[in-house]
Amino acid sequence: MNVLKKIIALVIVLFSVHAAYGQDDLLQMLNEELPKETVYTQATFKATRLVNGQTMETISKNHLNFWISHRFGSVNSGFISNFFGLDEARIRLGLEYGITDRLLVGVGRSSEEKTYDFYTKYKLLRQSNVFPFTLSAYGSMDLNTMATGYVMNSESQMKFYKNSERLTYTSQLLIGRKFSEKISMQLVPTFLHINKVENPYMDNNLFSLGMGGRYKVSNRVTLSAEYYYNFTDRDAYQLATGTPYPYHNSLSLGVDIDTGGHVFQLHFTNARGMVDRHFIALNTGTWENADIFYGFNIARTFSLSRDNKNK
Repeated sequence: MNVLKKIIALVIVLFSVHAAYGQDDLLQMLNEELPKETVYTQATFKATRLVNGQTMETISKNHLNFWISHRFGSVNSGFISNFFGLDEARIRLGLEYGITDRLLVGVGRSSEEKTYDFYTKYKLLRQSNVFPFTLSAYGSMDLNTMATGYVMNSESQMKFYKNSERLTYTSQLLIGRKFSEKISMQLVPTFLHINKVENPYMDNNLFSLGMGGRYKVSNRVTLSAEYYYNFTDRDAYQLATGTPYPYHNSLSLGVDIDTGGHVFQLHFTNARGMVDRHFIALNTGTWENADIFYGFNIARTFSLSRDNKNK
């Protein structure tokens, strides 16, 4: 009788173990077959701008960003005469509004060529645990309101006969990826169309490839870099005009400080302009000649949501 009890107990144990393993196999099969919940990547970049250029980020629905951008003179302008550029400054004020969490519109006014810029950005695809990068589309229109015949930074004189000649259009695809908590990068294929260029040897259309990234030092501080390479035939221009091509690629280095409601961006750049036309297509500064401009951006976000107002 004792032997029979032992046999029955052994059979029960074996069946229990087999049932447990069978349950684990069943759960594993279900987990493999059920679709994974999509988790979207957050805060690839801290702001909608990296330095001068855009990031692939948008802002939340019913939120308003107020941008103050400031550029001093070049550091090679001397200590006594210009205090390394701090005696002079140019400024851009801008507003951008989140229509949805993925669509924003913006407007700004820059003292450089007294330019108004209007733009929109839409986040087409989002990085997640099932998709490797974020893709945003950006478009802008810049309006130059200087008096006809003014002298540009390249020392060319511009004369306009129609208001449409004052317009510049920019289109971009912003492809960004957050590789880790510390490192984020993006590529920015860019196309600009300038309705009126300085002379017939310049092309109205410009292709440029932007690239940039950030390295997160701490929860509040990040390092950033941005570069735009323009596809221009400089040799052909010099051969036709006898003078070097007057514009150069833009390179900027910066530090971002996030205080919660504000983002402070401090940087050095060879591009003094703050709208697409100026820092991509019409940049006359070079790092080799110490045409380096110290500047900063301040971004303040306001919530216009009724839900937040009622809290």
